[in-house]
Amino acid sequence: MVSTEKPRQYKVVGTRPIRPDGVDKVTGRAAYGADTKAEGMLFGAVLRSPHAHAIIKSIDTSKAEALPGVKAVVTARDFGAHAGGGVVDLGETRGQANYMQDNVLANHKVLYHGHAVAGVAATDQHIAEDALALIDVQYEVLPFVIDVREAMLDTAPILLDDLRTTVRAANSTLPTDKPTNIALHMSLEKGDLEKGMAEADVIVEREFETGMFHQGYIEPQNATAFWNRDGEITVWTSTQGAFSVRDAMAALCKVPVSKIKIVPMEIGGGFGGKLGVYLEPIAALLSRKTGHPVKLWMTREAVFQATGPTSATYMRVKMGAKRDGTFTGAYAYLAYEAGAFPGSPMGAGAQCAFAPYNIPNQTVEGFDVVINGPKTAAYRAPGAPASEFAVEAVVNELAEQLEIDPIELRLRNASKEGTPNTVGQPFPRIGAVEVMDAMKSHPHYASELTGEDVGRGVAVGFWFNGGMESSSSAAVNSDGTVSLILGSTDIGGSRASLAMQLAETLGLTMDDVKPQVVDTDSVGWTHVTGGSRTTFAGGWVAYELGMQIREQMRERAAQIWEVDADKVTYGDDGAIHGPDSKTMSFAELSGQLAATGGRIAVSASLTKNTQGPAYAGHIVDLKVDRDTGKVEILRYTAIQDVGTAIHPSYVEGQIQGGVAQGIGMALNEEYIYDDEGRLRNGSFLDYRMPVANDLPMIDTVLIEVPNPGHPYGVRGVGEVPIVPPMAAIQQAIYDAIGTRFYVTPISPRRILEETMPD
Repeated sequence: MVSTEKPRQYKVVGTRPIRPDGVDKVTGRAAYGADTKAEGMLFGAVLRSPHAHAIIKSIDTSKAEALPGVKAVVTARDFGAHAGGGVVDLGETRGQANYMQDNVLANHKVLYHGHAVAGVAATDQHIAEDALALIDVQYEVLPFVIDVREAMLDTAPILLDDLRTTVRAANSTLPTDKPTNIALHMSLEKGDLEKGMAEADVIVEREFETGMFHQGYIEPQNATAFWNRDGEITVWTSTQGAFSVRDAMAALCKVPVSKIKIVPMEIGGGFGGKLGVYLEPIAALLSRKTGHPVKLWMTREAVFQATGPTSATYMRVKMGAKRDGTFTGAYAYLAYEAGAFPGSPMGAGAQCAFAPYNIPNQTVEGFDVVINGPKTAAYRAPGAPASEFAVEAVVNELAEQLEIDPIELRLRNASKEGTPNTVGQPFPRIGAVEVMDAMKSHPHYASELTGEDVGRGVAVGFWFNGGMESSSSAAVNSDGTVSLILGSTDIGGSRASLAMQLAETLGLTMDDVKPQVVDTDSVGWTHVTGGSRTTFAGGWVAYELGMQIREQMRERAAQIWEVDADKVTYGDDGAIHGPDSKTMSFAELSGQLAATGGRIAVSASLTKNTQGPAYAGHIVDLKVDRDTGKVEILRYTAIQDVGTAIHPSYVEGQIQGGVAQGIGMALNEEYIYDDEGRLRNGSFLDYRMPVANDLPMIDTVLIEVPNPGHPYGVRGVGEVPIVPPMAAIQQAIYDAIGTRFYVTPISPRRILEETMPD
């Protein structure tokens, strides 16, 4: 670990304790969504569209309902009245309730291959699946569009008759009063772009495309629901945000949130892909019809067909610089696919595109566009990997034309504290320069490349990280331990990171804090585990809980010693000190609380927006096999400002995981649709993700520039490491074989097509 500022000395923060949920997970005791069991439980299956775009003329469910063992069939009409246009906040994304309802069960049209049409509940899973074939759906097949540029044309088939373009761009010429596939046109402007380009000695302009990439979590979507006769709904599901699911269920099922309890099960990965609802409302409707709990889970094929990948994009980036390397102007055109319903991460991509650099004159123009594909979902720094791939690739080309070292060029233009971001707000304390300095001085960058067709590439990345609301409660036990109740789903070790911050605040050990994730009826409203917000926001709450406990413990000790509370102090070692050398340990005082007015229990709900932006810099060496087009990653170093590494092992793991996913985006992963708009590679066999033998050991360097907006200096760490890989790998391939690729993935097929003689 590298520290660029002398960190505070901590006892718990910065150590590597065993995770609290570790034993249950390695022994198989941990309960995931598909492990849910209930008395009288039925099993469900979902019928999905074979077409990319079609009108539903009729649905006849009578034969399916007559099949022995089938207890209910539901379609969109079972929702009752169509949901309104209210917005449901899903944490990293937001969606209109009516579109969300139509995505869960298609209403009058199917909009992509795999769109859910009907749900079945039966006494046996196989019966439910057999019943799907007995549902007779009559379709009128329509033309479809799955390319973002084609979808923007006036001649493109219209997906949503009620969709009109929302304009947030000063000079937009798009009409706002006619059906369209362009949901949003926005622009972010700073300075005078025309002036900036006129000042440039060198200008590079390029076009880019990125594909649809899936999060690739191991555990498929699942949901079990019981709609009780008293109107109460309980849902057991693997989700990144139990409260967001509750809000979405309330909007779609048209019941108050107080009638819904979401029980978050353990989650087998999410990366942003488990923020929305897919099966939960279907399971609830089936339960209401049958009076029984109903369990649903997706096949892997359904996961690929119908759950959100990230957006495919078309982009243009133009940047100008003076001979000394000073960036004078930059322009980005970003068109993001949203899938069948509005809501791509284009806005985040626009804010991140130029964030590593101080560019006085810049414009980012963005378009959110619907296509006949699955509704996109958040995927680890949603929007940023694409936009920063384009920008970083252009920066590398500028470095070559200016004959300036690519890291040195970045350092000359690096954002610093006070630099205005794309929307004109000054950055707080950030570590961009520290990251770039560490890249330039790292032994990897200074090492010699040997062999034929080998190359090296570099790139940096940015993510602003999230704040938002979190809630927790804590109770002091008579044995001196503290129970910590959390509302944040634990995906990457947040039980540990939050318990460690409470332990640090109280001067206890990690073993003294017992964290537990609970349902929505047992803790205050908590935003999603996403946006790299959980350790930051939940840590603020843990700190507040600890300070409340410290104050009450001080008052209880004063009561026992019969002195004024201002005569008692709470030590950072967890001991309570009074006059005349009186001292009690935390455990000793905990055992006497019942006699001093009752045991201590506290709670806190906080919204903090002092999150610290994060920067990452990557260096990659690779080799290209000209005969097969295969790229072998030889060495990879990921350097990142992590603020304060609460649990360094988890931080390193987050960085390594992000790099692995970014390598997949760069080299292998893509959705393949046929001429009828059907997904052809909906399996892990055919959707090629990196596996262990595709990767070297990924080296990590943790730069600690503490975030002044957090009591322990926390910055989110989980998302920015996925941002630099595509650009770093693109540059390394160019360095190896002299060919630049502007479309990802840079698969063996693409390499052979570009490099093989005609």
